[in-house]
Amino acid sequence: MANLTQLKMLEDLDGFLLVDKPAGIAFSSVVKTVKRKFNLVKVGHGGSLDAMASGLFVLLIGDANKFVGDVMGADRSYAGTMKLGLRTNTHDVYGAPVGAPAEAAALPSPEKLAAALSEFRGDIFQTESRWCSVRKEGSAEYEVAETGEHKPFMAHVYRLTTAATDDPTEVAFETKGSKGLLVKTLVNDLGDALGCGACLKTLRRTQVGKFSVADAVPFDRLLETEMRDFAALVLPLSKALA
Repeated sequence: MANLTQLKMLEDLDGFLLVDKPAGIAFSSVVKTVKRKFNLVKVGHGGSLDAMASGLFVLLIGDANKFVGDVMGADRSYAGTMKLGLRTNTHDVYGAPVGAPAEAAALPSPEKLAAALSEFRGDIFQTESRWCSVRKEGSAEYEVAETGEHKPFMAHVYRLTTAATDDPTEVAFETKGSKGLLVKTLVNDLGDALGCGACLKTLRRTQVGKFSVADAVPFDRLLETEMRDFAALVLPLSKALA
């Protein structure tokens, strides 16, 4: 049990907590768990992360919430895999298939894929799907929810590269984009350009602005952290903003 000195220290704590979120957990659960476990007064975040995705999730503690706009507006980097030959209504593998899967012969050659990537670098317009995959509470399964129609918006892709995997229907990729870049939609639109369809299979966020997942604390480790040790995991404002 925490003593009064520890509770006061955490009450006055300000800074950024870099969390390595595992796939399969809603980002809102991470926020609630950290706030409750460490008896924190004010905890925000610097940008949501899908339940299916893992990687860097930035928590804002105390006065760090004053800088939410800076973190929200920062560029982001991702690594993941896409499934070729499959279109879904959610743009990821948890959605309902749209149309028939492409035959193996219809899958693009490495040369065709490389040529198509140039169309998805720089300024691009995206329209989010009206359907999304939602993790069922207390379950390992996902369900599809309707979110309505979305308006097109422009995002910027600084980098988009791919690499072959052992499975010819799956392609690994890395990308860096501006705030709001929808990686699922990027993969879906690339699949449409290739003519075979594609959807997102895995996704990991590796960077948000100057923050890297290499410096993040695994969520499982947070669950095991004692209250007296928590402050040492928080990046002070003076260091984070230097």
